[in-house]
Amino acid sequence: MTVTKTAVYETLTESSAAALAVRLGLFSSKSTLTCREIGDGNLNLVFHVYDKEQKKGLIIKQAVPYAKVVGESWPLSLDRARIESSALIRQAAHAPHLVPQVYYSDTELAVTVLEDLSSLKIARKGLIEGKNYPNLSRDIGEFLGKTLFYSSDYALDPEVKKRLVKQFENPDLCDITESLVFTDPFLDHETNDFEEELRDDAEKIWADDALRLEAAALKKRFITSHETLIHGDLHTGSIFSGDAETKVIDPEFACFGPIGFDIGQFIANLLLNALAREEAERAPLFAHVETVWETFSRTFSEAWEKDALTPYRNAPEYLEDTLKKAFEDAAGFAGCEMIRRTIGLAHVADLETIVPFSRRISQKRLALEIGSAFIKKRKEYRTPKDLIDAFLEQAF
Repeated sequence: MTVTKTAVYETLTESSAAALAVRLGLFSSKSTLTCREIGDGNLNLVFHVYDKEQKKGLIIKQAVPYAKVVGESWPLSLDRARIESSALIRQAAHAPHLVPQVYYSDTELAVTVLEDLSSLKIARKGLIEGKNYPNLSRDIGEFLGKTLFYSSDYALDPEVKKRLVKQFENPDLCDITESLVFTDPFLDHETNDFEEELRDDAEKIWADDALRLEAAALKKRFITSHETLIHGDLHTGSIFSGDAETKVIDPEFACFGPIGFDIGQFIANLLLNALAREEAERAPLFAHVETVWETFSRTFSEAWEKDALTPYRNAPEYLEDTLKKAFEDAAGFAGCEMIRRTIGLAHVADLETIVPFSRRISQKRLALEIGSAFIKKRKEYRTPKDLIDAFLEQAF
């Protein structure tokens, strides 16, 4: 993987993205290329460049200096492109089969050139279509267990860890998380976005002092706990899936944070999809919730026993306490994510595509109730089954 600096930033177009791929030597100048802008996210441009004759493709991703979901009134640092490519490289050191290969990175142009994953499908889209991806939670559990352990205090020399924390300082995107996940949905804020039919439900959340106190505690946990390098935005839209393959993408929100954050985000998005399904079709989602935690905790524990630094390696009680705290945090973070995706900025298609409209509102109302329960009762939960039981308690 090559990292370079260009002289000046310029926004790519389909033609200039294709020209860049040729200039980098990734395609021959004689290649017959097609290039399409395929980004549907909130922050970046994404181009798919394809050589018809060689049947070979790649992805060029470019950060733009503002949040696309809002516009130029919300400026963002282009440094997130460096954060993303660096995170992917670090993740690949421990789980290479679960992240795309990085071919090239340019810090000034804010470009990352990546392996083409167009043979796979974004997991969220597949789940909405009713696919269940039997390997999804096992693969994500392995990804989390390995990447979260090997970037933690338990595996890294303290001086190395301190340098990494500085390398992955990500103030602009952390501010988005701190505001949109932990703050704005819990008060009457201009960024919130919801149907008028949910006004009473939103106001109930804003008036719930106990809930707001717990959300604030979770925000503080996110801000102050630098346990490990987290993905930072691990929802089902940040995962490519197939019948036998899983790839985690888009770690531009990566930073050092609590172990339970990524786990909670992933679980929340599984349960949002479960809300969009009929009751008889939810079992695979519940199984994923159980499997991701079981695989994560097993993988993390095996890495701990093999590679943890002294004195952690010989302290099984400390490992048990670490996992207990991670699960408690995951439950609370999942609750914040469910509320944010319902009445905050940036909704999920799982809920937005529910028909008829009356059912969409009822399921969104359930998402708010389940999310609130997860936040307020997180210290009572010990296993994924506890989360599923809490979900079912609200849903029936």
